[in-house]
Formats: sequence, C-alpha cells, structure tokens
Amino acid sequence: MKFTYTATNDSGKTVKGQTEGPDRASVVQALHKQGLRPIVVKLAGGKQSTVKSKKVKLKDLVIFTRQLSTMISAGVPLVRSLATLQTQTNSKNFKEVLGEISKDIEGGGALGDSLAKHPKVFSEVYINMVRAGEAGGILDDILKRLASQVEQDASMRKKIKAAMMYPIVIFSITIVAFFGIMIFVIPKIGKILTDLGGPDAKLPIYTRVMLSGSSFMQHNAIIIIGVTIGGIYLLKRYLRTPSGKYKFHALLLRTPIIKGIVTKIAIARFARTFASLMTAGVSVLNALEVTGGAIGNKVIEAELIEAAKEVKNGKQLSEPLSASPHFPPIISQMLAIGEETGQIDTILVRVADFYEEEVETVIDGLSALIEPLMIVVLGSIVGVIAASVMGPIASLSKNIGGS
Repeated sequence: MKFTYTATNDSGKTVKGQTEGPDRASVVQALHKQGLRPIVVKLAGGKQSTVKSKKVKLKDLVIFTRQLSTMISAGVPLVRSLATLQTQTNSKNFKEVLGEISKDIEGGGALGDSLAKHPKVFSEVYINMVRAGEAGGILDDILKRLASQVEQDASMRKKIKAAMMYPIVIFSITIVAFFGIMIFVIPKIGKILTDLGGPDAKLPIYTRVMLSGSSFMQHNAIIIIGVTIGGIYLLKRYLRTPSGKYKFHALLLRTPIIKGIVTKIAIARFARTFASLMTAGVSVLNALEVTGGAIGNKVIEAELIEAAKEVKNGKQLSEPLSASPHFPPIISQMLAIGEETGQIDTILVRVADFYEEEVETVIDGLSALIEPLMIVVLGSIVGVIAASVMGPIASLSKNIGGS
C-alpha cells in the first residue's frame, strides 16, 4: 500500500513524501529508521473506493461504533464483528461500505486505513482515533469514546438546526409572499388607484416606489429569477473554495451574536476532539492538525496550525493559544494547568462540557427571541404595504366624494 507522509528531520525541517509499506505502523517504523519523526502518515489512496460513499446518518454511525466496541471487548474477531454489523444495519449505503471494509481487513489491512477510504462516512478525527487505538491495543475503549463524541456532535447539530428551522421557514415564506404580492396583487391595486384618480393622480412617494418596483418585477420576473438562482449558485461555488470558506468564516466571527455561538462551538469541538486524541496516544502535532480540520472554522484552524508550528519549536500549547483573539484566556490557563499536572485530556473534557452547555443556553435564548422578532418583521412588512395601498385609496375616495 502507498502512504503519504509529513515528517521532520534532525535539523527540524519539514519533509513530505510518499512511500510503500504493508501497513501504517510499518511505514512509521521505516521513517524512524531513516532519521525522520513522522507527524502525519496517511494512506495515499485513502480517498478512493469502489463504493461511491455517501454520508450516513449520525445515528447509524453511533450505533455501529458502540456495537463494534462491545463486540471487540467481548473478544469477537474484527472481521466477524463487521460482518455481523453489516447484516444488522438498515442503511443500504452503510451496508456496502462495511462490506468493503470487511474485505480490506480480510486482506490484511488495518481498520483505520480501511476507514480512510470512506471519508464521507468516517471523519478524519474518527480515522485517526481508530488508528491510535489499534496501535495502542485499546481499540474498544477508543470506540466507546468515539461513540460518545459522535453523540455529542449530533446533539449539538440537532439543537442548532432546530433553532434555525423556524426563522428559515418564516423568512422563506415572507420572500415568496412578497414577490407574489408585488407581481400579482400590487398591479391590480395600481389599476384601481389609476381608475379612481386618473393617470395624473398625485400619490405618496412610497406608493409610487412600490408601484414602480412592482412593474419592474412583473416585466422582468424571468431575469430576476435567473439572476437570483445564478447568484446563489456562484456564491455556493465560491464558498466551497479555500479563499471563500476563509472569508465567510471570518465574517461569521465578526457578526454580533453569531460570533459568540460560532466561537463557543469551535472551542467545545477543539477541547473534546483534542482531549480524545491525546487520550488515544496521538502526538500533539498530529492531534492539532486533525483537531483543526474538525473544528469547522478555517480562521481558527489557521490559528491552530500556527500554534502547532510554535509547539514544534519547543513551546507549550498554552502559550500560542493565550495570544489568540478567539480562544478566551480560560482555555490557555486550563491548558497550562493540564500541562503541569499531566491531565490535559481530563481538563479539556470539562471545558468541552462547559462550552457545550453555554451553546445550549445561547441557542435556547435565541429560540425564545427569534419568534417575536420575526412577528415584528412580518408586521412591519404588512404595515408598509397596507400604508402604501390603503392610504392613497382612502385619500382618492375622499377627493372623489368631495367633488
């Protein structure tokens, strides 16, 4: 099997390359013999698979992880465990993925390397923790930790989606209703105003603006829809690029209210993921690289990459993080205590629990605030339209009655 690696030599320079070996452990051993200190060793073909892997439900992944941990703890061979779990899963895609993993294991491959071939199903954190568990002979314990971590992530995502669902639905309905009123209703009301007051009737400026906007939308509806769809498509493509992602994530970190939520989620993920990797025996540099990718924010990930460089130069992790604008001082202080006592994993798990509770509190508060806020927004839109329409109609009716 081919592997790509990132390592440091005796002079401290970073070396990247590709090599072959029967498994990851053999490659790591060979690199040590060459005088290199491996930082990251990955299967070169890890992202290729005969199965077109699609994402599976987190619920299925949690069940698989817990059951696999139980079976391994009970002494059931890995191949047999995978075969049993393959028959039990209700997900057709997951069933195919597990079948291919079983074939790899039967062929002498390592579980972590087999999982790496399905990056849409198993995250880099998941893969690296499994590899560390295999190397340390504690795969069952690592899988238990993984199941708990996946459950925590699933719970947090579910709460965030639930909080966002209401405003998204209301906003979508508002946009559709607005365009419907402007294209179909306002032109008819404009005709009524013209019939009442004649073509030279003096209308309030906000009414004239609304009628002009309605006329523009009515005559250019196809162009507006095309430009809107094209703009959304181009924006999505741009946000998928490294530059687009970085700028979007930087914008989130500058947006009031959202900044606090994003930062707390990132810190909770960092603390829990880094603690799990350290417990599994993953090196600090490797753990920082994997954790950065799991946080979900490119700005904070870049900060962790810079922190890893300083750690490689001999500094403690708490030092570079203390200068970060996004990690609060308590994180560096807790890390410093953990470094002194040798209990980084225990302390960071507590930090993760604290910030996850903070995120839940903020989201619950936002959920209670969003509903009345949306009602006010909707009421304002209805009020503006009503004032633009009913005011002129009443005024023109009085003029007609008076004459």
